[in-house]
Amino acid sequence: MYYVGIDIGSTATKLWVFKGDQPFHKEVYPTGWSSVKVAAEIKQELEKLGITKENSRIVATGYGRVSVPYADKTLTEITCHGKGAHYLLEKDCTVIDIGGQDTKIITVTKGKVSDFTMNDKCAAGTGRFLELMANTLGFEIDELCSRAAKGGGTSISSMCTVFAESEVISMIGSGKSREDIAFGVVESITSKVKSLIQKHAGPTNYFLTGGLSSNEHIVKKLEEKLGAVVLTSGFGRYAGAIGAALFAKDLQ
Repeated sequence: MYYVGIDIGSTATKLWVFKGDQPFHKEVYPTGWSSVKVAAEIKQELEKLGITKENSRIVATGYGRVSVPYADKTLTEITCHGKGAHYLLEKDCTVIDIGGQDTKIITVTKGKVSDFTMNDKCAAGTGRFLELMANTLGFEIDELCSRAAKGGGTSISSMCTVFAESEVISMIGSGKSREDIAFGVVESITSKVKSLIQKHAGPTNYFLTGGLSSNEHIVKKLEEKLGAVVLTSGFGRYAGAIGAALFAKDLQ
């Protein structure tokens, strides 16, 4: 039996498949403009792998989970990220998920989500914010972060993404180096994560999931801000999909 987790985020969609108890297949797709379209692409991929309605259980999560008509069940990304993080870390933790549209802080106790805090009022402090700022500076996200490590002395005060972008454009016009501006962008994101965590009582063994979990500079800046080790995994961006696949195992 195959157990399939599909996590359709606002910018990236993750697929994770267990065959029995063993990881079998994983994939990342750009979500693009239509979560319905990417869900259809995943269905075709599953069929190529020999995974059918009859030999599988499928759970969908994330921003576009309602766009997966062939899923047996849908669950919130908070629930799935918590379970996936516990699977990867093999212990309770405070999950930091810097998503495309929101940032989530999730406490996992005895393998289950016991509390969470979200910043979903504005894209500032999220992956989408980082992507927009990178585009404005003419960088890919990884390059922005590596350049930020060489910069300093700037800060972005705007809480709104639109105004923050205007602030960055003004900095460019005033002759600030891209490295210094990139530094300010990363400072803004990690400071907002710290602010969220300060509102959230949870264990201090932090685990970063999502698309930025493999970014060494983001991890380093979070550790500086939090004064604690921030653990990651090579499969951190799949945490939501892994959690969904694990929940699929529980379906009868």
